[in-house]
Amino acid sequence: MTTEYGQEYGHGHGGGSGLRGTGAGPRRHPLPAALRAPVEGRSWREFGYVLLSLPVSIVMFTFAVTMFSLGAGLLVTFLGVPVLAAALAGCRGLGALERARARGLLGLEVAPPEPPRRRGRGALSWIGALLKSGASWRHLLYAVLHFPWAVFAFSVAVTFWTAGWAMLTYPLWCWVFPMYTGQDGLQLYGDETHAVYLDNAFEVTTTALVGLLFTLVTPWIVRALTTVDRLLVHGLLGPSPLATRVVELESDRGVVVDTAAADLRRIERDLHDGAQARLVNLAMDLGLAKEKLAEDPRAAARMVDEAHGEVKTALQELRDLARGIHPAVLTDRGLDAALSAVASRCPVPVRVEVDLPGRPSPAIEGIAYFTVSELLQNVGRHSRARSASVDVWRVENRLMIQVTDDGVGGADASAGSGLAGLAERLGAVDGVLVVDSPAGGPTRATAELPWRA
Repeated sequence: MTTEYGQEYGHGHGGGSGLRGTGAGPRRHPLPAALRAPVEGRSWREFGYVLLSLPVSIVMFTFAVTMFSLGAGLLVTFLGVPVLAAALAGCRGLGALERARARGLLGLEVAPPEPPRRRGRGALSWIGALLKSGASWRHLLYAVLHFPWAVFAFSVAVTFWTAGWAMLTYPLWCWVFPMYTGQDGLQLYGDETHAVYLDNAFEVTTTALVGLLFTLVTPWIVRALTTVDRLLVHGLLGPSPLATRVVELESDRGVVVDTAAADLRRIERDLHDGAQARLVNLAMDLGLAKEKLAEDPRAAARMVDEAHGEVKTALQELRDLARGIHPAVLTDRGLDAALSAVASRCPVPVRVEVDLPGRPSPAIEGIAYFTVSELLQNVGRHSRARSASVDVWRVENRLMIQVTDDGVGGADASAGSGLAGLAERLGAVDGVLVVDSPAGGPTRATAELPWRA
């Protein structure tokens, strides 16, 4: 169903600082990425990572294989188990250095794995925790698997890098051959009867062009090689998927608790400052009217009329408060009618289109309602938009929400902003919020929620 609500909204409204604003966009580099890659800092850091990987992997491989072999050989004695535990502990320490190296040179942020779970104190508890820790064995596996890969990556990267730069600069040093070696140039091919040298201008220029090609391609080859390193570090040196999920759930639980506490404080504040204060004044006015009823009936009637108006105002405030907790129209008629009501209160004309085969779970329905409500509040307050749209649909087991406006753009989704808080609340139920808001607009906020909570 598609509906439109709202009226024209002046550009002058909502100016000043806020969620959205104008600003200069990111400057574009005059050279394409393919041409500037050989001299970019990122390319040199990745090349340095590959170079360092060989000696580092030799140390890790030697330590892991030596200690594991020694521990396995000593298992027939009481020394084998402690040696294996020491091997795993050492691999965890080396893994921490690898994560730091990947963070510094590759910009890869990998959280440390879950620590071994000790059920007691003492050396035996520590040894048992290490041997039962899956993360410790993954560190040992990394030390073994990374060595052959590091040898291969080192060979490929050094070959392409040195060959590319050597051929690219060949016109600068080709004079060395006739002056010091007696050859006309770099020997391309040769046997006992025939030799081919790169000595004339055409061959020297061709060599430099081939070197340029190698130089341009090498950073991308190195980047592909480091992609495998990223996968190894992330998969073997980071936390397990189960541990990551536990951390996410603990964080989500904290967000839910904080949000619920904030909502309770808001409701308490609204009741105290709004309806409660009006009801107290109403009781006082009715008491005064009761005292004046016998001596001045007209004044008493006037006070009763004023009290009647206060009752209506208090009832409206209670209705607004109840709508903020959970609107009745959402429970009775679903998202389509509820979002249409929200759009009708927005100062910007809003088109609402809801295409759902049924109704999601009540919890998800409420979250979707308040998500759209908050996004439309941002549109009305800060966007300076002429129109907006709300689209809601289902994709498999996910509820999709998209709010778009033609305002000035520049929505700030960084930490501490209202959009960041909204993203945290959606994340508490496995939801996602993505905001695309370039300077100058338009702004598109897309939320994704599970169909069932």
